[in-house]
Amino acid sequence: MKFILSTHNVKLTQELEDRLLDRIKKLERKDHRAVEARVTIVHDKTKVPERQLSCSIRLAVRGPDLFAEDSESDLNSAIDLAMKKMEQQISKRRSKFKARKHSQAAATKRKQQDEALT
Repeated sequence: MKFILSTHNVKLTQELEDRLLDRIKKLERKDHRAVEARVTIVHDKTKVPERQLSCSIRLAVRGPDLFAEDSESDLNSAIDLAMKKMEQQISKRRSKFKARKHSQAAATKRKQQDEALT
């Protein structure tokens, strides 16, 4: 998966980059169809102090892209909450896919049983 990291008014440290890479690898394990991950970290001094640091994640997958964003006073908590939101979206997307496949298979099975009875 391609990883793109951009920062605005935040100094990028090796520790921060490694932490983000680890978290993105965990996302990649949950959704192996992901093509690209774009992470943007912004420090906005015009906002209230409780919401100055924000982390946004855009995950490019087949179909509509997934997007999660969170703002907090602490950068690590903003990253964790945005990742949690992304994991929830991946989980929801996967369960919808499974349910759709299950309903199609169930309809086919019912059709075959009805044909066997007649």
